[in-house]
Amino acid sequence: MKELKKSNEELKNENVVLKYIKNVLNGILQTRLYVILVGFAILLKTLFLYRKAIFINEPIEPIYIDMAFAFICIIISVPMLFKARIRFWICTILNLATSIILFMNEVYYGYSSNLVSVSQISNLQYGKEISAALPSLLHIRHILYFIDIVIVLILVISKTIKIRKQKNDKYLVGIIYVIWAIVCFSSKTKLWIQEAEEYKYNKIQQIEKASIFGYHYLDIKSNINLKKSAKYKNKNAMLNEYNNLMEEYNTKYTLENDFSGIAKDKNVIILQLESVQEFVVNKKINGKEITPNLNRFLNENIEFTNMQNQSYSTTADSEFTVMNSVYPLENGMCFSHYSSNDYDNIFKKFKDSDYETIYIHGNRGDFWNRMDVYSRLPIDKLYFDNIFSEDTERISGYISDEQVYRRIVEELKKSNGKFMVNIVAASSHIAFDLPGIQDKERKVNIDVGEEYRGTLFGNYLEAMNYADYAFGILIDELKTANLYDDTVILVYGDHAGLQMYNEEMLDYLNRYTGMNDIQTQINYSNVLCGIKIPGVEHFSISKPKSRIDIKPTLMEICGIEDKFSIGKSLFSNKNFACINNARIITEKYFYNVEWYSIETGELIDVNSLPKEEQEELAFYVSSMQKELDLSLSINVLNLLKGTIGDASQLYQKVQLGTR
Repeated sequence: MKELKKSNEELKNENVVLKYIKNVLNGILQTRLYVILVGFAILLKTLFLYRKAIFINEPIEPIYIDMAFAFICIIISVPMLFKARIRFWICTILNLATSIILFMNEVYYGYSSNLVSVSQISNLQYGKEISAALPSLLHIRHILYFIDIVIVLILVISKTIKIRKQKNDKYLVGIIYVIWAIVCFSSKTKLWIQEAEEYKYNKIQQIEKASIFGYHYLDIKSNINLKKSAKYKNKNAMLNEYNNLMEEYNTKYTLENDFSGIAKDKNVIILQLESVQEFVVNKKINGKEITPNLNRFLNENIEFTNMQNQSYSTTADSEFTVMNSVYPLENGMCFSHYSSNDYDNIFKKFKDSDYETIYIHGNRGDFWNRMDVYSRLPIDKLYFDNIFSEDTERISGYISDEQVYRRIVEELKKSNGKFMVNIVAASSHIAFDLPGIQDKERKVNIDVGEEYRGTLFGNYLEAMNYADYAFGILIDELKTANLYDDTVILVYGDHAGLQMYNEEMLDYLNRYTGMNDIQTQINYSNVLCGIKIPGVEHFSISKPKSRIDIKPTLMEICGIEDKFSIGKSLFSNKNFACINNARIITEKYFYNVEWYSIETGELIDVNSLPKEEQEELAFYVSSMQKELDLSLSINVLNLLKGTIGDASQLYQKVQLGTR
């Protein structure tokens, strides 16, 4: 009886404790302290995002905390004005919305080393394809963005804690808080936003100047007023600036290798490879070359070891850049939003020179709006996955690269004259696990070892090896069809495949050579590129180049007049390239608001450099700004409309392939 009595007493004590905890929790929910705690939780999540993604390799400066705190204090002003029950739900919704935004930024940054934009809401139509890449990007730590919300909702739904109406829930406390927040922080946040607005092409700088919340405010504002953000409001102003810039470039940069007209009337193949970065070239894993066929191609032809991308990590915008020699928007989305725009596109140039023009991609025509885009261009044959039978090998849901290559060579053999074909490969897409591949053991012949097997990096190496296998099939098929020798073949990677600071990748690369942080950033944007020009022997170009230079290069070697390209020939001595977020790569320096030495990774005191070199660096920054301003204005205002040729109607000559 004593033991039972003791048990009852203990149980009674436990009930008292639980009742006390419930009363405390209920008390918190009834008061505005809950709003303060939610604000603190959002602050911790923001700092978590900074540490795990955006500033992963940098110290989190106190100013970043101050900025986030100020914006959060203003955000939580809204629920402060309401009574308990409404206040709870508004606060919870704000917490959930903010957590989703922070979570999305970390996941997207892991995918592209870039930040989410409100313009990408339209990407939800591609939910199936996006979700296929998610498993490789998600981490158990991501639950921390939502665990507080889940716990509170469970307690409320289970009625463990209750939100009751309060008769004496005074508005005065909320009003006092709002006044305090506005007085203390409104002028600061306004100043921060004004400073961040100056960096409209550099998202990371916008965060550094105004926090993640300031960035998203400016992103929404920019997308609402995108046309107003264009520097050149009309065609004449744009063309005047363009002509001045080209005159400067033509005076300053000449051809180091003059191949003008060398490939006139030759066939042309443009091959875009999915996610193929330059670092895999001539590398081995466990004694085997990762890309033996690509290595052989590059070692026999012209290799560009410093090719930089501006695609903002979307394949479609990479196509856009190569096709038009114009930068995509800093948030991408040119294909989706500006498909009816007019550009001096590469298909029109070749079509006007009596080439048969062909485009093929093993994906659906509606994916990234490609059917709408390419149907408006002078393309004779336009092929998507609908031309293949249902049982054709598919990888990640797309027709495999091997099958695309075999089919396009069959089509090229039917051509009666010279042709220009643009092939977009897709099999080596993230998450790189090659789902659907048939006879994988034969097509992927490297062993990534226990160290990398099952990791994203290990999958990436296998996907690169498959992309290389398929490329070898293309070359063999072209040779068998007697189409190889007389054809210009340009091959390049569309964008990075791995996150900038992927640990396994950095571990692997450091076995070859140590890399500082600046070299790591450059490695991220450096994609494979090479070109075969009939009659030209192998050599290598290490100067920084970019894909905006591809169109003028092809125009030059094929002897076709180029009316409008912001890029310069790959064979010119132009020695700088602009990349994402208003950064610049030169032979010695890297620019990201300030200049850094590529060799040492250290910040450069520009004022200590010789005057001539200071002027050169200033010229790079000025030119970069002009190139981006020209591109933005052209894209959002369609400033090339009527100048080159109207693309507002569908071309009647397009022949859609059938099975």
